[in-house]
Amino acid sequence: MSGYMPKTPHALLLALAAALAMPGLAAAGSDTQGFIYGRVTAESGTVYEGRLRWNGDEEAFWGDFFNATKEGRPYEDEVPDRAFREEREPIRIFGIRIGSHSWSSSGRQLVARFGDLRRIDIHRGDEATLVMKSGLKVDIDGGSNDVDGTIYVWDKELGEVKLEWDRLETIEFLPTPAGLAVADHRLHGKVRTDVGVFEGYVQWDQEECQSSDKLDGDGPDGDMSIEMGKIQSIERRSRRSSRVTLWGGRDFELDGTNDVNDDNRGIYVEDARYGRVLIPWSAFERVDFSEAGSSGPAYDDFKPAEPLRGTVTDVDGKSYRGKIVYDVDESETWEMLNGEWRDVEYSIPFALIRAVEPRDDDSSRVFLKSGEELVLEDSADVGEGNAGVLVIPTEGKPIYVEWDEVKRVELEG
Repeated sequence: MSGYMPKTPHALLLALAAALAMPGLAAAGSDTQGFIYGRVTAESGTVYEGRLRWNGDEEAFWGDFFNATKEGRPYEDEVPDRAFREEREPIRIFGIRIGSHSWSSSGRQLVARFGDLRRIDIHRGDEATLVMKSGLKVDIDGGSNDVDGTIYVWDKELGEVKLEWDRLETIEFLPTPAGLAVADHRLHGKVRTDVGVFEGYVQWDQEECQSSDKLDGDGPDGDMSIEMGKIQSIERRSRRSSRVTLWGGRDFELDGTNDVNDDNRGIYVEDARYGRVLIPWSAFERVDFSEAGSSGPAYDDFKPAEPLRGTVTDVDGKSYRGKIVYDVDESETWEMLNGEWRDVEYSIPFALIRAVEPRDDDSSRVFLKSGEELVLEDSADVGEGNAGVLVIPTEGKPIYVEWDEVKRVELEG
């Protein structure tokens, strides 16, 4: 059974409506309002304001992901201890499941779009507090180089400033000024894979996302470093090489680096149908870039999130309605449901999801508001590692439903 089901024309219209209503997928404003912008206050009291980029060559746009580890879960006291004893992740060889391994689930991975953040309050070491646009505060502790990394600020008076995380106090995110001067454009294109075509903003090797970023490789006559904006297409030739075609028509076969071989960490595509997908080298076939265009949704296009609300039906047919805490972790519409289909990783904002139905120990059917359906597997959100669903009714005590007792989670809105 395929995990991808084609849309009818009616579903296409629904998908467009959902994309425009979804936080972060509304039509963009000016050409540069998709770049991250903010005010950074150092421990010294000095304030820097301007365009921001994480670690110099990574996240640069409001739709890019900020990754971290949550400190605990706010609803732990409402569920049995057994819900958090361990989580399981499948072990696969050549796509065949041969077992699983387990780990403690006291902390959980956080994935948020920069456009959903209002502020980051930095504490000691890797500890910080995220303040979301909804007002929700989330304590984090490391989890990626987005925390304790280096923040580049193109200060409107000083120019480029490089700031170390452990010397900062707060990072406040602000709407990008209209007409902000940026020489680069954002990468956008169609990515062909063995499971279909994805179209949207592209982050190559989980890094390169601007036209001035470089693709490196060994060419026929020596090392090459090509600006991404000069590239029309990249085609996988083998596990170890790619054919790179420039807008002028010249092409080269490159190898020798993780930009062009199977050491590539994956290609992010911000596809309006799903939120964001991560395509591994094993599934990647070719990308055809678009010519320069919009930088994507602006900060104000990411609206404050709403609490998850809906109905949980258990295997005995009993239904419980109220606020939903999915996997005893995700409670707002900005948060992501994660899962895979044939090695492609989906990160779908709950704002796009209508319902989830567990299928077996390892997978669930996910119904999108567009009318499309996906079968996703290999993550705690859709498999046996799920800690269950907490329903908080308008009146009365919270109701906990273990994952293996869940028949369907139906979301409202």
